[in-house]
Amino acid sequence: MSSNFQAPKGVNEYVPPRSAIYLAARDAFAAVATRAGYSYLELPVFEDTALFSRGVGESTDVVSKEMYTFEDRGGRSLTLRPEFTVGVLRSVLQHNLHRGELPVKVWATGPAFRYERAQAGRYRQFYQVDLEAIGSEDPAVDVETIALAWDWYRELGLTRHSLHLNSLGCRECRPVYRAALQEFLRGLDLDEATRARIELNPLRVLDDKRPEVRAQVEAAPVVTDYLCGACKTHHDKVRELLADLEISWVDDPRLVRGLDYYTRTTYEFDHPLLGAQSGIGGGGRYDGLSEDIGGPPLPGIGFGLGLDRTVLAMEAEEAAAATVAGVTVYGVPLGEEAQRRIFGLVAALRRAGIAADMSYDGKKLKGAMRGADRSGAAYAVILGERDIAAGSAQLKDLASGDQVAVPLDEIVTTLKERLSQP
Repeated sequence: MSSNFQAPKGVNEYVPPRSAIYLAARDAFAAVATRAGYSYLELPVFEDTALFSRGVGESTDVVSKEMYTFEDRGGRSLTLRPEFTVGVLRSVLQHNLHRGELPVKVWATGPAFRYERAQAGRYRQFYQVDLEAIGSEDPAVDVETIALAWDWYRELGLTRHSLHLNSLGCRECRPVYRAALQEFLRGLDLDEATRARIELNPLRVLDDKRPEVRAQVEAAPVVTDYLCGACKTHHDKVRELLADLEISWVDDPRLVRGLDYYTRTTYEFDHPLLGAQSGIGGGGRYDGLSEDIGGPPLPGIGFGLGLDRTVLAMEAEEAAAATVAGVTVYGVPLGEEAQRRIFGLVAALRRAGIAADMSYDGKKLKGAMRGADRSGAAYAVILGERDIAAGSAQLKDLASGDQVAVPLDEIVTTLKERLSQP
């Protein structure tokens, strides 16, 4: 009988065996980021509400509709993080990391929270890997972040993902585009809420997913036609470096992100097998964000990639099976003395770097071997009274069924030799 309690609506839990896919994806990202010189940053799950209001933007859906905000016992307004970048930048500034070598290169991972309509690929508690390079305006840094995400997807076995690329300009040229976009949007037949959004943040209208709105904005002016010389040069260099790395992309002049802080390079990764929730990650440059939250001028770029949707993409491409690894050796003790011996042997195998488990609760041979099969182990070590008397154990290859007696003090060495063979 199961408990009467269930996880809250919109929370995506990972339980075995599927949790192994999630863990493999997260660990693979850690390896990719570390190889590129990015250091790990562990952040609080909640922050001062004003940090997100000022950093993410009060006109965004994230701040106006989706944040989990509460008052603590000291009367402070706190919010569960809806995204990582603002919290990362706050931490970098607070701990003076920006006073050292630039750019500051850090990565983080964990859950984020948004009150959204729960559906496949869109959760109220969701998981991300985040990577940020803070303190450089070099377009090569932009491309480095894109390449690291691209390489991670490829290492996970994904082949169907695509990169969509745009530039949102800077604080010099974007106001000119904003005015042109507002003039166009004011002439459309839009509902009152959307008309209000035109005045607050017209780029958000371009991000509206409703078909009736998308049809009307099809002829809207595009930001790339309004880029200043510096932004155009920056964007051209990003595209040139992507071509050098043989990373293909789609120029997408209507691509905007759901957060206000983006400037210049903006990008998103899409996966065609995920239906409506096809965006599996994205990022961009945020050169004015530090000043927005009270810090010094400090350019930056980074991304947040969805672990939940990446797992779904791996499953859709059937790239997940190899990540679900169980133990390598399974101990089968037959009797009380055998259990004591096998218990010590399993510990010795683990210390030797071999994944091992064993049967508990005095199971008979049939039940214990069923556990060995379910574990995914390559070998079973079977030990009974006769084996103990002979000073050996039965080593069984679970794939071929071959079984051989091996002296107890040679089990670890024998298994290491077998497992090292191609």
